[in-house]
Order: sequence, then structure tokens, then C-alpha cells
Amino acid sequence: MRHRPAALLILLTCVVAPSAATAAPERPLPPVALWTVPLDGPLAVGRPFEPPPHAYGPGHRGVDLAGSAGAPVLAAGDGVVVFAGMVAGRPVVSIDHANGLRTTYEPVAPSVGAGQAVARGSPIGILATGHAGCAAAACLHWGVRRGDTYLDPLLLLRPPGIRLLPLG
Repeated sequence: MRHRPAALLILLTCVVAPSAATAAPERPLPPVALWTVPLDGPLAVGRPFEPPPHAYGPGHRGVDLAGSAGAPVLAAGDGVVVFAGMVAGRPVVSIDHANGLRTTYEPVAPSVGAGQAVARGSPIGILATGHAGCAAAACLHWGVRRGDTYLDPLLLLRPPGIRLLPLG
């Protein structure tokens, strides 16, 4: 029975002494951004997204971001340029991204060409003037769609919500 006090001491040491398992948890790393605003500076929405009621209905299939003429326009996410040229007299750049997304930027005098890979935040052209309905001196119309469905581009800038569900 001489060993009982030693065993008791070991048990108390294990219960009272802090261990790595009871140490304060480390803070998680912040999520890595996949998307960025396509203009430098504070986000200034001149006209919000207004989804059309049907494929050919009226609406605003993107957002207008106030900027200044000559400002660099940046790729909102990693992708491949699929179009850089004129559409209905306006300079446009379109980029295909993962998950079937395509972003469109206009009026943008392109500095990239079709087939060119671009990284999030890299310059794709210069903001031009002449966007109808824009209250600022220059506005970037930024659109995004998945297939034939137009989406609100501002949703790309919000981190996804995570919700745990019970099993079963």
C-alpha cells in the first residue's frame, strides 16, 4: 500500500496540470478571397442589380459602379478572357471563371485579348466614359451570369454562409 500516495499524486498532477488539449484554441485563419471589386477605391454602386422577370424582360443585368475615366479595371476573379472588343458600339471584356460563371465589364478599353488567362485583381483595361444612365462621370457596368441566368455580382464579394445541419 505504499504506492497509493504516489499513484494519488500522479492522478492529481494529471487532473490539475494544464495540457495541450485544454489550452486555448487557435484562431482560424481568415478565408481567402476569391473575388474582388473590379475598381480600386471604395465600392460606390450607382445602380443596383434588378433581375428581369423573364429572359427578355426589362431589368438591370448587373451593377453600375461609379469610377473615373481612365481608371484601371481589374479582373474580379481568376479566369480566361473569352471576349475583348466592341458590342453595339461599346468596348466590352468578358471573362469565364470556374463553376460556369462569366463576368462582363463595360465600357472598358481592353488591355487583354481572348484566350488570355487573368488573375483576380489583375488589370484588364481602362474605364471609358459613355455609360448611359450613369450619374457619375464614368461608370463600370459589371455583370455576372451562370449559363443563361444573370446574378447579382455583389454576391461574389460576400463570404458564403456556413450552416451545420444535423445528421439524418
